[in-house]
Amino acid sequence: MTTAQAQNPDSSIRRILIIKLRHHGDMLLTTPVVNTLKARYPDAEIDMLIYQETRDMLAANPSIHHLHCIDRTWKKLGVWSHMAHEIRLMKQVMSRHYDLTLNLSDQWRSAIATRLTGASVRLGFDFPKRQGAFWRFCHTQLVSTKNHHALHTVEQNLSLLAPLQLPLIRPEATMSYAQEDGEKVQHLLQQNQVSGRYIVVQPTSRWFFKCWSEEKMAAMLTQLHAEGYPLIVTSGPDKHELAMVDRILKLCPQINLISLAGKLTLPQLAALIDGAALFIGVDSVPMHMAAALKTPLVALFGPSKLVFWRPWEATGEVIWAGDFGPLPDPDNIDTNTSERYLNAIPVDVVTDAARRLLA
Repeated sequence: MTTAQAQNPDSSIRRILIIKLRHHGDMLLTTPVVNTLKARYPDAEIDMLIYQETRDMLAANPSIHHLHCIDRTWKKLGVWSHMAHEIRLMKQVMSRHYDLTLNLSDQWRSAIATRLTGASVRLGFDFPKRQGAFWRFCHTQLVSTKNHHALHTVEQNLSLLAPLQLPLIRPEATMSYAQEDGEKVQHLLQQNQVSGRYIVVQPTSRWFFKCWSEEKMAAMLTQLHAEGYPLIVTSGPDKHELAMVDRILKLCPQINLISLAGKLTLPQLAALIDGAALFIGVDSVPMHMAAALKTPLVALFGPSKLVFWRPWEATGEVIWAGDFGPLPDPDNIDTNTSERYLNAIPVDVVTDAARRLLA
């Protein structure tokens, strides 16, 4: 840890930058940090430096003033063009003259960006793999990660605020969407003659080892159909996810399922989930959305680190495949495997959980 200490929070904190260069779900789980800082510094402008593809997760958040975005497709433009984009972006970041920078990432580029902000307080984590002098040089203070193995990702993120000695922590996650996203969803529901309560089912993940089999998902949908709620199936636009949804639909032709698979942006999906009576899904971004939106949920987990990634402050039930059979160590998973680890979960367990939440 460096000898420099974070200054006590006061009105001199006018501009704050949070850096998080990770995936979509990670972005949602940074919002408790945003909420906590906004509560302490209500007049401060809070910006974030993120990847362009994750922008939709935060674009409508009312507590965020501006998003600086790194487009990872820049590297396809050639070395000089890529470098020009990176330099232009960092000039924009530097021109904001931040008072406080929080680096929630472990990449070298995030450390360099932290240093370039010139903020008088630059907080980062004291990662075991980042013990060199340059990492320390980029930050004014490093926060220990020794207890991170026992903390949820939200708690890990919030621990970076410790040097600020804030009087109040706001641990709630926030998923925001624009009015037009809600209007688009209402139009789609009307088109599909859906009114009143409905159930959203997200059977897919970009990693198929996190998914139930098509047969079990179809069996669960068939059982839930008897409850009388419209069933809306969603997925990402990836062709493999769409193919999986198509196989599920073909396995239960006797029931009326509404497929919006691949048809919604992430904010639109959030609006759909927000209006649902129940969300059922695997370990994926929509599951984290449902938790943040306080939509009752049934979350199916396989060989993921539950301590890190379970739905944060969720209303509902988490069903872990490890309670029904052996699972491999999450750190040893081949993400390209065709194994469906969730298949250890019986269909009736999921259906019963859904019925309890709908009661």
